[in-house]
Amino acid sequence: MESNNINIMTNSDFWVSIRKIIEDGFTPEGLKRLNYYAEQFISGRLVYKRFSPREQHGCATGGETNVIASILAGAEDRADTDSPKNVSDFERECQQGKKQENCIELWAKSIGCWTDSIDDVLQQTLGEGIAEGGEAVVFDHGATLVKSIGLDYFITPILALDRIALHNTYFPETGLSVLGFGRNKDGEFKILVEQPYIRGSHLSDDEIEEYMEHMGFELKNPRNWTYATPDIYLSDMHDENVIRSVDGPICVVDCDIRINTPELRSGGTRVLTTDVSFHVDFEDAF
Repeated sequence: MESNNINIMTNSDFWVSIRKIIEDGFTPEGLKRLNYYAEQFISGRLVYKRFSPREQHGCATGGETNVIASILAGAEDRADTDSPKNVSDFERECQQGKKQENCIELWAKSIGCWTDSIDDVLQQTLGEGIAEGGEAVVFDHGATLVKSIGLDYFITPILALDRIALHNTYFPETGLSVLGFGRNKDGEFKILVEQPYIRGSHLSDDEIEEYMEHMGFELKNPRNWTYATPDIYLSDMHDENVIRSVDGPICVVDCDIRINTPELRSGGTRVLTTDVSFHVDFEDAF
């Protein structure tokens, strides 16, 4: 559809374009188009309805690599119609996760931000990890931390990438920048991120609860430190993940943060979507 010689791209047009880029194998022309879409996403002309405007900005602050990976994961999150009807929701989610992993891997290899045996490579370049949790290996990089984050808590890359966007939205003082992707020696998919290194003292559970209430969150389950608003689900908010910096401000260095849907059973009202729209006519630059 055209108006005054400017093409107006619909939601369907956009995802057909992304699917073609994927199916063509990330050609130079396809990569150029992906970069253009990322620029529109970052500028706010392309509106990703999965996020609020503030959350979309949080995704953008994770870097262009984060934005493009989120778009590619969104494309594969839509492509589930070929799954057998008799598979469970968990099996379907695992299948979608593999599609998203493989798509991001092909793209990351095409632009040079993929690392095989990623944790071993990080150990060789940065030394032994200073911490290792259920989903991440953490390395000291001077003023920053480098983290190799897995999908243990999320299964699908799109949810892990949501976490980065949401963390950057609600806790910008410890914002995550996506450096690239890889797999460990066991073949597990990893997201490589960098984050400011915060030094300070740990807070008590009561202090964390007071801080979260001030942000508008309600304590839902003290046993796993879960808080929520109708929009956001937040857990793992224990004393090792919340620090009062030497300068005074409270900083959340790690947490499990998600879009709060009814399925999480914490009063959530959000619906996950990958639809896009455009604030203005979307000029065809190609």
